[in-house]
Amino acid sequence: MLNRYKKNQISLFEGVDSVAVIIYLLLVAVGFVNIISASYNDEIEVFSFAQNYIKQIFWMGAAFSVALIILLLDSRYYHMYAYYAYALGILMLIAVLLFGREVNGAKAWFEFGSVRIQPVEFAKIATALAVARLMSNYSFSIKRIGHLMRVALIILLPLAIIVLQNDTGSGVVLCSFIFVLYREGLNKWICIPMIIVAVLFICSFLFTPLLLLLLLLVIFTVSSAMMIGSWRMHIIFLAMICLMSMLLYGASLLFWDGALSGYASLLMMTLAGVVVALIYALRKNISAIFLTLALFVGSVAFVPTADTIFESVLKEHQKVRILSFLGIMSDPSGADYNVNQSKIAIGSGGLFGKGFMEGTQIKYNFVPEKHTDFIFCTVGEEWGFLGSMFVLALLCALILRLMKMGERQEEPFSRIYSYCVAAILLFHVLVNVGMTVGLMPVMGIPLPFLSYGGSSLVAFTILVFVAIRLDASPRKGLMSAVR
Repeated sequence: MLNRYKKNQISLFEGVDSVAVIIYLLLVAVGFVNIISASYNDEIEVFSFAQNYIKQIFWMGAAFSVALIILLLDSRYYHMYAYYAYALGILMLIAVLLFGREVNGAKAWFEFGSVRIQPVEFAKIATALAVARLMSNYSFSIKRIGHLMRVALIILLPLAIIVLQNDTGSGVVLCSFIFVLYREGLNKWICIPMIIVAVLFICSFLFTPLLLLLLLLVIFTVSSAMMIGSWRMHIIFLAMICLMSMLLYGASLLFWDGALSGYASLLMMTLAGVVVALIYALRKNISAIFLTLALFVGSVAFVPTADTIFESVLKEHQKVRILSFLGIMSDPSGADYNVNQSKIAIGSGGLFGKGFMEGTQIKYNFVPEKHTDFIFCTVGEEWGFLGSMFVLALLCALILRLMKMGERQEEPFSRIYSYCVAAILLFHVLVNVGMTVGLMPVMGIPLPFLSYGGSSLVAFTILVFVAIRLDASPRKGLMSAVR
């Protein structure tokens, strides 16, 4: 009987990717050490619940318990209940929008006494499951526009609700699923204009409408040529649009007292060119160009509305952050303060760092949010360049491990979900580390497994361990068959 018990006990972890689990535990441990250093208050008792690191211990216990439960559950449940989880995630986002607590300008928290829960962190899990479920259907084809639109709807619905919560940074994370679509066969030349559309908002502050329209023409012409070939035809087409625009502008100056601006002339000829391209595509039955044309028209329509979105949708602090990041304005004591102090902290760490709890920028509170969104500057100041590289190496190793786990899956659901998790983690790392060193605008998203906070730690744990559980199921069966 004892032997049978031991056999069953061992089989619980059979097939589990031990490398991924070890990396996860190392990241949580490193995060806890840095949370202690960043949040320790010598005016409060060491073991008081008022200390943030004591609270984090309870959240770590909750995360480990959830991880164990996930490993115990049948892997088929995650596929069966993916849409139910997604519906629940949407309901939670709507509920927090209506009844949630506003923190730092974002109405994205449920508050239960001293405990705060951020539903958006769990909505990411639900969205990843729903995307994996939809794209793993036997009849699904990413090359069909209708199927691609369904995926877009699943991603954009929670994103829209999150934006309404004024938590834009968390919502933008969902855009990372573009990497998953690319992995699953989305035309690579379609990805390029989609990425361009994503950065149009930023570009609208740097370029004049005329120059931006010219850039869009060039980008989408090149994209179309790469998709369907016929480079000569595309170059001639682009040259004709530019030539006719100049002739129209010249005629306006000569006969209509300059009634048409250069931008208006180019826009009119561009729209005429779109009609010609559409007729040509229909006659030649070139379906690949339709999506490119749709993206182009959408981009052109979006450009004039950028100012309206900037003034009407974004909050004042978000406007300041964007303008400051672009160098359009300077606010050293305001919007730039966090980033400037973070860069000072990281730079002062040198090669080996100042040591545990010896960081002056951290100890004397020059860096706000040093234990949450700006935890990486704590790593940089106290552990130096080598410590920062170690943390980044661990995060990269986990992301690469998830991608490897995805590639060895036989079931599309498991593969797609693993890549969704890898994409979310990659986006969080790039944005969080980027904003602490001034390469990205401040968005207020945590560094996975290192930043203080229960919602993020538990949510990231669920994300990773569901992928580990899905990976363990076929491997466990293979090991049993070998025996």
